[in-house]
Amino acid sequence: MIISGENFLLIASVLLFFSIVAGKTGYRFGVPALLIFLGVGMVFGSEGFGLQFSSFKQAQFIGMTALSVILFSGGMDTKSSEIRSVLIEGIVLSTLGVMLTALITGLFIYGMVKLFPNQVYMSFAGCLLLAAVMSSTDSASVFSILRSKNLYLAKNLRPLLELESGSNDPMAYMMTILLIQILTSSGVSYDIMLWTLVIQFVLGIVFGYLIGRLAVFVMNIINLDYSALYSILLLAFVLFAFAFTDLVGGNGYLAVYIAGLVVGNNKMIYKKSVITFFDGLTWLFQIIMFLVLGLLVNPSELIKVWIPAIGIGIFMILISRPLTVFACLLPFRKFNLKAKAFISWVGLRGAVPIIFATYPCVAKVPYADTMFNIVFFITIISLVVQGTTVPASAKILGLISEPENIKDFAVELPEDMAITAEYKADENFVKANPSAGSIDFIDGVSLMMMKRDDKFFVPNAKTVLKKGDKLLFIASKEEDLQDFCAKAGIENYEIYTN
Repeated sequence: MIISGENFLLIASVLLFFSIVAGKTGYRFGVPALLIFLGVGMVFGSEGFGLQFSSFKQAQFIGMTALSVILFSGGMDTKSSEIRSVLIEGIVLSTLGVMLTALITGLFIYGMVKLFPNQVYMSFAGCLLLAAVMSSTDSASVFSILRSKNLYLAKNLRPLLELESGSNDPMAYMMTILLIQILTSSGVSYDIMLWTLVIQFVLGIVFGYLIGRLAVFVMNIINLDYSALYSILLLAFVLFAFAFTDLVGGNGYLAVYIAGLVVGNNKMIYKKSVITFFDGLTWLFQIIMFLVLGLLVNPSELIKVWIPAIGIGIFMILISRPLTVFACLLPFRKFNLKAKAFISWVGLRGAVPIIFATYPCVAKVPYADTMFNIVFFITIISLVVQGTTVPASAKILGLISEPENIKDFAVELPEDMAITAEYKADENFVKANPSAGSIDFIDGVSLMMMKRDDKFFVPNAKTVLKKGDKLLFIASKEEDLQDFCAKAGIENYEIYTN
């Protein structure tokens, strides 16, 4: 079946429906939803139910747009306070780590080519290109798996992994483009290549920050008549951040991630509704992206490359990724052996490598189709082997950290009064404050709600406090809550901002 204008909406709705239903079923068995979406695309493709889709350019465009939204949303959901303590480690992994992964994997692929020339043949530059395409961890896969499983990881592992996956695509992208230039042109200046890398990073960071600040400023002063339009306006800024940064020679993927960090860590009108909008939009784009990539591949062609693909996939999982992580984190002592092993295991490959694999195909690089099929096969291996075992590996390594305070109060508050703190009353607090009326509050802080034995209620001055009660304090300023908690001897509390 060829997708036409007349049947596009019907086909799209059926694909979305089956993807969501299959994703719900797969979740029960611990299968990553993104792998299910990829599988649905393959089932409905040319060698399944017969949907014809073979345009690498269209897939590249869809993937580029989807990644812009996914990276922005990931940045918007990341608290600057969480990544501050792992910022240097994240930058090292997303730059030097990607380069080391590409180099180590490229040398291994070249060795395979020499040992098994009948299986696959590529030049040394081609081997490096294949490795560069797969050198970054996939932001869509990492964000989806870590957040859908609600993993509470010790040692700031979650913000580090999300920071790495959100910021390492630019390095892989730039290496991919530069290696394509080497393979398709006769003369490339290495000085120009290095300068291009620097410019892409600098402009990506600068324009991402500036456009993020501009978006916050405009959102807060524009005063639109309909609140739903604020989400659409921010989406326009996201697409502009990617396209404009790319136009002036910067890296658009880095720009949208930085812009998301800026927007997510500043006060903005209708922020909760905007975040909800982008959460839904992110899932939609993830489904569309993986469906399209699934439609693009022919399963019969994957069989032809299964031997080198399995060899490269196993090497990346067990050797090149761990070597890279341990080398990059060697100067940082905050991560022990178990933490480094877990970081190595969460080197997930997903949509990003497949999208980057379309660039050699569009540029007509020799053996580009073989590269694409190998990358696709390795992505499946990564999602099956690593994606399904992330929670189990964290438990085996003893890296699950259940917080004292899990968010129990889903309270919607005005944008200008969005600071709440949850606290589980301990024995010392109850002794010092036998009732709600005996709590010595400071100006601007009050007790809003309580939870006891799975029941919520609004306390009064006579309400007797018991050990294990969950208390929800509210204030207009975060500093006031922190001062109150310090004065009252409250520890292990969680502050939430709107």
